[in-house]
Amino acid sequence: MNLKKGVGRFLKYGTLISSFCFIAVTLIQIYARFFMDSAPSWTEEAARFFFIYAMSFAAGLAMKGGYYVHFDVIYNKMSIRQQNILSIIVSLFTIVLFLILTVYAIQFVKVGIIEHSPSLGVSMAIAFASMVIMGAFITVYAIWDLLKSIKKLKH
Repeated sequence: MNLKKGVGRFLKYGTLISSFCFIAVTLIQIYARFFMDSAPSWTEEAARFFFIYAMSFAAGLAMKGGYYVHFDVIYNKMSIRQQNILSIIVSLFTIVLFLILTVYAIQFVKVGIIEHSPSLGVSMAIAFASMVIMGAFITVYAIWDLLKSIKKLKH
């Protein structure tokens, strides 16, 4: 299997599973509030965790699909060569930014290993790892965009 397809599939299923779990836990919480004496305390925290993971997986997919905001007014008035150069610069800045984020997120995960969430009692490293996922996969797609832009510039 192609690496790019494998990464895309991993992020797609990560997003789908996290989103489905977020919806399921939220429905449990709604049901419990209406039909039980009190809602389980873990549902709110679990919903937050699943939402964070859904966004972290989806961030890589958004980078893959080019769904982040672009200001095309000036970009469209540039020559193809200038557009490619700007794409290279943007990719380089994105790579640097998200590499820094990923390095510090890994340190954050290490700090979270000894901390535990109040309701679920799981290590906070699990929640903090979502930032590593987001940073790493945005970086990967930014590298692939950079390589594509360099290839276009050479032709």
